[in-house]
Amino acid sequence: MTAPLRKFDDEPVGSEPMTIAEVREHVDGIGAFLGGAANVIMQLSLTPVAYGVMESDVHSGSVMVRPLKRLRTTLTYLAVAMLGSEADRAAYREAVNRSHRSIRTKPGSPVKYNAFDPKLQLWVAASIYWGFDDIIHRMRGPMDPGVAEAFYQHCARLGTTLQMRPEMWPATRDDFYVYWEENLATKTIDEATRTYFNALTDLKMLPWPLQIAFGGLHRFIVTALLPPHLRSQMGMSWTARDERVFAGFLRVLSAIWTRMPTVIRLFPFNFYLADMRLRRRLGRPLV
Repeated sequence: MTAPLRKFDDEPVGSEPMTIAEVREHVDGIGAFLGGAANVIMQLSLTPVAYGVMESDVHSGSVMVRPLKRLRTTLTYLAVAMLGSEADRAAYREAVNRSHRSIRTKPGSPVKYNAFDPKLQLWVAASIYWGFDDIIHRMRGPMDPGVAEAFYQHCARLGTTLQMRPEMWPATRDDFYVYWEENLATKTIDEATRTYFNALTDLKMLPWPLQIAFGGLHRFIVTALLPPHLRSQMGMSWTARDERVFAGFLRVLSAIWTRMPTVIRLFPFNFYLADMRLRRRLGRPLV
């Protein structure tokens, strides 16, 4: 028996809701490739989230075991949360929940965690929004304040598509950045998570020729996009010259990417959203 679709009560507060068409104008798919690993480090800097991922017995979803599947499921979630319909979100929520049911504190774990904890989901959603906002600012410059607020309100869907309650999302973008700075300052990275993050940064899940070809560039990009606090926790160095080189790289990339036709500019989000809808019609697993 199919569960009824969940009604999402997450309309933006204090601003006109953004339409999906408007959201599409501000989301560049290249940002998912640039910021993905750095954003994972932000999310997992909350220790219970890190151990929930590292100790998960859902090995088919592990980035270190099946990187391509993990890429698909993660990008599909982002595409569904940001660009999907209410039916898309309800279907993907159900699929993700099935995968998350076993992600609970394991015997001997140094911390307690539960994938259904809305407070943990708030931090994950906040990290993803911070990443979106940072990439948009770096590639396109500052948003109009009203547009930035409406986009922020829409991004509550990054959490409410799972168990985060709408009222948990900070009421305004200014409130969000108070929450972000206060919470980011409390995050620490222990030796176990640092080892995991370094393997992710150096692309250890890929065949060695790809590690050699792209590992150095990937580490440079991850270092660039981490907040200074977490960069320090990772023991990574960053200079003013590094910042100038990265800024120049993004200027060139932005000049090309933002002028692409929408169908190309949105890739891979549009591709994975279409893939999810096809899987749903065919009765194939979504996760």
